[in-house]
Amino acid sequence: MTFLVTGAAGNLGALAVQSLLDRGVAPGDIVATARDTDRLAGLAAQGVVTRRLDYDDPASIETALDGVHRLLLVSSSVPGQRVAQHRAVLEAAARRRLELVAYTSILHADTTSLALAAEHLGTEQVLVELGLPHVLLRNGWYLENYTAQLPVQLEHGVVGAAGQGRISAAARADFAEAAAVALLADDSAGKIHELAGDEAFTMADYAAAVSEQAGQQVSYVDLPEADYAAVLEGAGVPAAFAKILADGDRGVSEGELYDGSGTLSALIGRPTTPLADAVKAALV
Repeated sequence: MTFLVTGAAGNLGALAVQSLLDRGVAPGDIVATARDTDRLAGLAAQGVVTRRLDYDDPASIETALDGVHRLLLVSSSVPGQRVAQHRAVLEAAARRRLELVAYTSILHADTTSLALAAEHLGTEQVLVELGLPHVLLRNGWYLENYTAQLPVQLEHGVVGAAGQGRISAAARADFAEAAAVALLADDSAGKIHELAGDEAFTMADYAAAVSEQAGQQVSYVDLPEADYAAVLEGAGVPAAFAKILADGDRGVSEGELYDGSGTLSALIGRPTTPLADAVKAALV
């Protein structure tokens, strides 16, 4: 059986490929794709098959899917184009009658008010429309969304608009392992996995964890949503993306990034990565 992972040059896709390898899938049975295959050299060195797949190049999609049985569609990183790009891949998958598609969606995609969710829900609807056997991996926030900003946070503090909302975040590696498990399982089709970390925290809790691990005081400053968007823009974030990020914090403040189901840890068979461990690792 052959498994294809899109976006394998990105963080989540690369980790998903590694999780498949760790679970005993032969390298030659994994197809890792990206727009630029040079970025897949590390995987190729392990024996993983690498192919070019560009969402905007139909011929590359057809070639990439040749001989593939199951597909992990890691969502595109281009806001505003995701549904069209995903549809191009999924229509090709439907023509080839793939036996399973796993899609990385967003937590509670069908009920959340997050602006970011619209394109994920649109892709879920395409899967249904095309009649593809599929499993939905509705991922919550990544711990790396926060820890990647540690240099700035240590210098200027933690800023956001999340209020006292609790975030059930987990590490990318946790979500990647869940994707591998779901892709390999024979009973995945039709399932919806709401995936989130075991440990929920507020942004004040996050600042306290950074303070403890870094050995210096770091505080959380909570701002109105619009003001936070303005801060992000001032730091060089494009206006449209700044609004999406600020809207994400608004969602956090309203409890939309909290999930206490424990589905992720149950799926991967271990506890999810603790916040303190993620912060400590990022500080090294």
